[in-house]
Amino acid sequence: MAKKDKGKKKSKKDAEQQSAEGRKPKLKRADYEEKLEELQIELVKLQRWVKHTGARVVVVFEGRDAAGKGGVIKRITERVSSRIFRVVALPAPNDREKSQLYVQRYIVHMPAGVEVVLFDRSWYNRAGVEKVLGFCTDKQHEKFLRTCDRFEHGLV
Repeated sequence: MAKKDKGKKKSKKDAEQQSAEGRKPKLKRADYEEKLEELQIELVKLQRWVKHTGARVVVVFEGRDAAGKGGVIKRITERVSSRIFRVVALPAPNDREKSQLYVQRYIVHMPAGVEVVLFDRSWYNRAGVEKVLGFCTDKQHEKFLRTCDRFEHGLV
């Protein structure tokens, strides 16, 4: 039987250390704001470069539900122009889209010149999430893996 800590309350610091086991310690608010400002300055530099060169940039955010993708995307878009930065978060495919080449629904959202597109999730769902949860057949999964590499080479 495990020994109980009678009457001993855990401090907030102990609780934070325990909950953050295996992860970096949480930043203090002031340090977070300072680092965030530095990163936002870099994003504005990226925005100027994209505007100056006419570049097309794709940024893909992948992660589990509630992993913080939406919060990061929100912070990115706070200090940049909505004329240059655009967010794409596709819903579940409709029947027509289900009959298309899987990456086809993403192609229409790719950036034009002088544009940065932030994808909240991407075509990689087919390789991981959909396969694991049974939303695609083995045949669809295999076809995706064969075509994905060619698709991404075409982007570059």
